Amino acid sequence: MAQQKIQIKKIGNTAARQVTFSKRRRGLFKKAQELSTLCDAEIALIVFSAAGKLFEYSSSRLVFSSLPFLLFIHRYMNLSAFCRQS
Repeated sequence: MAQQKIQIKKIGNTAARQVTFSKRRRGLFKKAQELSTLCDAEIALIVFSAAGKLFEYSSSRLVFSSLPFLLFIHRYMNLSAFCRQS
């Protein structure tokens, strides 16, 4: 028997949403690590939870400390602060 497709929409139950977020976040980080290992790619992954908590993955310490990445984060933080004020 084949798996049924689920409809992609916001999960109404807060507890179920948090559990799903945690499981999918772990899966996403695992896939990023696998991609980095298999393809020798530099990966940087940032995830913000609904509560605004930051989760990050980097295939190397150099990715998060590189100047282009820091400029990108600075630009994102300014943009998100602007959006929150609107």
